[in-house]
Amino acid sequence: MLDDNLRASRLTADQRPELQISFEFFPPKTDVMEEKFWDSVHKLAPLKPRFVSVTYGAGGSTRERTLRMVSRIKSETGVDAAAHLTCVGATRDEVDAVVRGYQDAGVTRIVALRGDPPEGVGQPFTPHPEGYRNAADLVGGLRRIGEFDISVAAYPEKHPQSADWQTEIDNLKRKIDAGADRAITQMFFTNGDYLRYVERARAAGITAPIVPGIQPIHNFKQIASFASRCGTSIPDWLAERFDGLDDEPETHALVASAVAAEQVTELLDEGVTEFHIYTHNRSPLALALARILGRRPEQ
Repeated sequence: MLDDNLRASRLTADQRPELQISFEFFPPKTDVMEEKFWDSVHKLAPLKPRFVSVTYGAGGSTRERTLRMVSRIKSETGVDAAAHLTCVGATRDEVDAVVRGYQDAGVTRIVALRGDPPEGVGQPFTPHPEGYRNAADLVGGLRRIGEFDISVAAYPEKHPQSADWQTEIDNLKRKIDAGADRAITQMFFTNGDYLRYVERARAAGITAPIVPGIQPIHNFKQIASFASRCGTSIPDWLAERFDGLDDEPETHALVASAVAAEQVTELLDEGVTEFHIYTHNRSPLALALARILGRRPEQ
């Protein structure tokens, strides 16, 4: 029988170890989407996340919007904001110019990624002949330019282009050794995959935090489609829970909330104290997860 006294998720917020939460958004493409974006940002900001990150599209296609959003988040909410940065389709000089633009705007947190090619997730990556070769190379470039808080990506189920686990963990170690402060994982739905990944990293001498990336399932079909392209498994039990709910939005939302709550509760009980939540620019599930983790808005 489970002993609730030994479960972190059953302790009150003042009894638990201090938790760190961050949220991820993407730049809105329309005025309507931008209104939803800012509504979500302002609802989540009172939770005092460690930072809010803003992605940009394949090949850096939304760089200017990313910078604008990150700068405004910091100035309007006081929350630290992190800008995503990739090295796809650009020279070192071009990437460095973007970085200095972030510096000038007061942005000191960066999520450094190799990035997906313009053809999309899962397509072969070819470095620009005068560009950064990969994420580790990019991290090294950032460290040469200035003082940044740098996050990099981690893959609990192994990057699709990694030949084996040794290759996968060696790549993570190169990024950390180049100067990254932490790794944030791609979404996963089997907690054992994440925990085994952390064990592999620790066995390889990697001591930096490996933060689980939590993906609330706002739309199961969309998430499943993306998962199939980026190498994330959808367990049979998970697919079964959403089966037949395409035309039942209220039930779908309740199931999604239960699934996400179950995932973070299990991780909390395993001793995890840092979480990165992929919001899809929506706040309700992110707010619910924060409450489950014991985080309350500061008035």
